[in-house]
Amino acid sequence: MKLSDLTTPALVVERDLLDANLAKMAEALPGTRLRPHVKAFKTTELARRMHALGHTGFTCATVREVEGMAAAGLGDDLLLANEVLDCRRLGALDNARVTVAVDSAITVDAAAAGGVREVLIDVNVGLPRCGVAPEKAGQLADYARSKGLEVRGVMGYEGHVMLVEETEEKRRQVEECMALLLKASADVGGDLVSAGGTGTFHVNTWANEIQAGSYCLMDTTYAHAHAPFQQALTILATIISANEAGWFVADLGLKALGMDHGNPTIEGASVWYCADEHTVFSADGKDFAVGDRIRVIPSHIDPTVALHAEMHLVDGDDVLETWPVDLRGW
Repeated sequence: MKLSDLTTPALVVERDLLDANLAKMAEALPGTRLRPHVKAFKTTELARRMHALGHTGFTCATVREVEGMAAAGLGDDLLLANEVLDCRRLGALDNARVTVAVDSAITVDAAAAGGVREVLIDVNVGLPRCGVAPEKAGQLADYARSKGLEVRGVMGYEGHVMLVEETEEKRRQVEECMALLLKASADVGGDLVSAGGTGTFHVNTWANEIQAGSYCLMDTTYAHAHAPFQQALTILATIISANEAGWFVADLGLKALGMDHGNPTIEGASVWYCADEHTVFSADGKDFAVGDRIRVIPSHIDPTVALHAEMHLVDGDDVLETWPVDLRGW
């Protein structure tokens, strides 16, 4: 199959760039130092490549992701890094080790009632989202143990630091966040201090496992933040209209792009806006015509992938494999 055989819009992943990204991260964070976050790519075939490099533990964002990874035989050590109030589907899994993040007595009770056996205490390290206050983490861990749960350690996400551009300032802010997490860890106990992501993997030396995921495919947001990985994923689109006044229209839009981080990018063009099924742009030093196939770079990889049923591994014009995006849904 060739690129020209694909129906657009289509997710395409350059094999060589993907392999280079995977190798670079595996060198920086070998083995279980990296707990890849599957929410960024939602594809078990890509997870298999990470597993083959020695990353045997994975981070998940949804129950569906945990179930799918387990079904694919990738359930060595799955962390659901999110609070869940109904854990019955997780507790029913007998082919995976499953750990769930908790930040309240209610989520502890839900884990115990659902049959989950292991938890991490989710600690608020500065991002106004989930997480117990650091000074209350030990108390919550004691409560979890009283319910018969094993507490494996702590988790904290410094998401508000991911896009800080200056390295030393980023390092300073990460250190502040991790000081809170390590204080909580001393009170909680357990072996795991889980944190980080693609934006902080290179400066977070305090956590003993890093939950990066976007690095393998990349997007323009992390590129602007100087993450040292290449843009492996683009969206193949077709120009379907050209206006005499100077603009062009491609056949992808809000239903194929995660837009929370802004417009996508097209090389040699200025993107004006995205509508439901259309991206409107003007030429900026490059010739375009109706029927041309173009590559569109998303601004946020995670929600973009979740909008597609499959992705295509390619080498130039050759489509090597087609992978189902099999971890979508809830």
